[in-house]
Amino acid sequence: MTLQSLIVFVVVACCFGYAGWTLLPQAARRLMAKSLLRLPMHASLRLSLERAASASGACHCSGCEQGSIQRGLQQKVAPNSAQPMVFHPRKS
Repeated sequence: MTLQSLIVFVVVACCFGYAGWTLLPQAARRLMAKSLLRLPMHASLRLSLERAASASGACHCSGCEQGSIQRGLQQKVAPNSAQPMVFHPRKS
C-alpha cells in the first residue's frame, strides 16, 4: 500500500464517520456517545461526546422554548395582496 493510498483511505474513513454521525437520529447518537465515553480519549473529544450524550432537544437548547417563540412570529398572517404575473416573450 502506498502512502497516497493510505492518506486517501484515512480521509475517506473520516468523511464516512462524519456523515454517519451527522445522519444518525438523536437517540442513536446519544446512545453511541454514552458508549464511546467508556474508552480513554483526549479531553476535547471527551467534552464533545459528553455534550452529545446529554443533548436533550432538537436544537440542543435544553428546552429554552425558543422554537415556540419563532413559531409564534411565523404565524402572523401577512396581508394577501394580489400581484399581477408578467410574461416576457422569448428572444429568438
